[in-house]
Amino acid sequence: MRDIRVGFIGLGCRGYGLLKDIVLKQKEQVTAVCDVYEDRTLRAAEAVEEAGQDRPAAYTDYRDVIRDENVNAIIIATSWEDHVRIALAAMEAGKAVAMEVGGAYGLKECWDLVETWKRTGTPFLFLENCCFGRRELMALHMVKLGLFGEVVHCAGGYQHDLRDEISFGRENRHYRLRNYLNRNCENYPTHDLGPIAKVLKINRGNRMLTLSSTASKAAGLRDYIRENKKDDEFLNSQTFAQGDVVTTVIRCAHGETIVLTLDTTLPRYYTRNFTVRGTKGMYEEATDSVFLDRPEDKAHDFDWRENCAGNAKLYEEEYDHPIWKRYLKEGIRGGHDGMDWLEFETFFRCLREDAPMPVDVYDAASWMAVTALSEMSVARGGAVVDVPDFTEGRWHTREEDGLF
Repeated sequence: MRDIRVGFIGLGCRGYGLLKDIVLKQKEQVTAVCDVYEDRTLRAAEAVEEAGQDRPAAYTDYRDVIRDENVNAIIIATSWEDHVRIALAAMEAGKAVAMEVGGAYGLKECWDLVETWKRTGTPFLFLENCCFGRRELMALHMVKLGLFGEVVHCAGGYQHDLRDEISFGRENRHYRLRNYLNRNCENYPTHDLGPIAKVLKINRGNRMLTLSSTASKAAGLRDYIRENKKDDEFLNSQTFAQGDVVTTVIRCAHGETIVLTLDTTLPRYYTRNFTVRGTKGMYEEATDSVFLDRPEDKAHDFDWRENCAGNAKLYEEEYDHPIWKRYLKEGIRGGHDGMDWLEFETFFRCLREDAPMPVDVYDAASWMAVTALSEMSVARGGAVVDVPDFTEGRWHTREEDGLF
C-alpha cells in the first residue's frame, strides 16, 4: 500500500494525542476523523488543517468512515467496548487496521477477530506500545542472547493510580467508570502481558495454557469518592464491582509461569513491574535492575541487593535492542517515552512494504482474552480456566516476528 489515507476513529484524550503528536507529525495523510462527540471531531479536523493538510471529512458514526472511499487505513482509539466491532467492519471492507489495546468482553470477540482476518487477509496491528519500550526491548534482546539463561518466570502489572480518572468519568466522558461499576476482572492486561509474550514466544513456539485470577475487595474508589466527590449522589450510592487488586497466574505450554497484577484504585506510584527471571539472571523494571549470575557481574564492590536500583543503565550501551540503538541516533520522538512513535512508524512501514505486522491478530486475540477469562475465573473463586489456542495449533510452527 503506497498511498495511505487514514481514517481516525476515537478522539478522546488518547486518540487526539496520537493524531496530533504522532500520526500528523509523521506526515501521514488523514482524510477522515470520527468521534461520537461532535466537538471532539471538529477539534481533530482543525488539528489536521493546522498540520498543513486538507480538512478531513468529519463524522460521528464510524460506519461512515469505513464507507468513505477516500480512506484505506483505519486507526481505532475508541472506548474498549467498540474496538473489536469497528475492527471487524474495517477488515470486512478491506481497510487496514491499527487497533488500540483493551481487554475483550467475551471469547467470541477474539475468535471473530482471528476468523475475519484469516478470511480477508486485511493488515492488522494491535497497538500495544509497551512492546516497543526501551527496557522491554533491552530485556528481550538479552534473553535472545542467552544472558538470562532459560527463562522460567515473568511478571508484570498495570499498577497506576487511576482513581481521579475513573471517578470523574462522567464529567470527562471516559469509559473506565462504567467498566469499574459493572465488571470484576483483569481489565487491562496487555501493557504487561505484551512484552512478556514476546519474551516467552507466545503464539510463535509457545502458548498460554491455563489461567487463574483472584480479586480483592473493592474499597479504594468508594473511599476516594466519599472524600473527593461528596456531592455526587449517584456515585456515592453505587457499589463498584471491580476489585482493587486483581492477580492473575498463567501457565504456559513449556512450563513457564506469568503473574499479572491490576492495581489501579489504591494510592500508589506508577509501574508496569516488568520482570524476567531466568536460570542465569533477571531484569526487574520496578527497580530498573539487571542481575547476571556471572563472575564479572559478581565482582562489583557493592552488595547488589542494596545498590541495584537503576543499574540497568550500565547495560544499555552493550545490550540496547538494535531498534533502540537506531532510534537513539535518530532522536526520540512522540509520546510515552517514544514508544508510540515506534509503533505507528512500524504500522505505516509494514503497510508500505506489505510486510507482516509484528503484533498481529493472534497476539490481539490471546492477550485480550485474558480479560474475559479472568472475569470467569474471579466469578468462580479463582478457578483455573483454559486459554484457547487462537492459532489452532499453528503456534508450533509460526516463526518469530521479523521486528523483535
